[in-house]
Amino acid sequence: MFTGIVTDVGRVASVADRGDRRFVLTTAFDMDAVDIGASISCSGCCLTVVEKSAGRFSIDASAETLSVTTLGDWREGTEVNLERALRLGDELGGHLVSGHVDGVGRVVSIRAEGGSHRIVFEAPNQLSRYIASKGSIAVDGVSLTVNEVDGRRFGVNIIPHTWTQTTFRHLAEGSRVNLEIDLLARYVARLMEPESSR
Repeated sequence: MFTGIVTDVGRVASVADRGDRRFVLTTAFDMDAVDIGASISCSGCCLTVVEKSAGRFSIDASAETLSVTTLGDWREGTEVNLERALRLGDELGGHLVSGHVDGVGRVVSIRAEGGSHRIVFEAPNQLSRYIASKGSIAVDGVSLTVNEVDGRRFGVNIIPHTWTQTTFRHLAEGSRVNLEIDLLARYVARLMEPESSR
């Protein structure tokens, strides 16, 4: 589990296909404190550390992961939002995030608003029912509050700190992003379904 509070922005150092796709990412994390087999959220996708050295770690992504996330777009130099797994007793600054990407959205518009940025995203049709005004959503692993919803589109406000400390500063109209809906929204929607369809 994660909180959606990004603690480092890493960079893809290399990409290799070896059955699965192996990514090597650079990081400011102290890798002596990260075990092989540990989970790290990489732009919202929970991935397992399979190799490590000072200032870098390797992860493998299956064909399924590449097809349902933005990881298939990653190239050498791509910046990646990173968060280590939540430990018992850690501050829960965002919301509970599983690292299981529900779908890929896209940026509709970005505009400056005071010192912040207002971004409108469009979600896949099957996710729109789970997104609510003032609810939580994870976008590329970042915990955000939804400002407004209009059909498949929803708006968020990105404060200057989040803009500069995440990969959001590189977004443009049309950019693809990983979306994870709020866990509570998923279960509430399931409970509201007629029993015959469960």
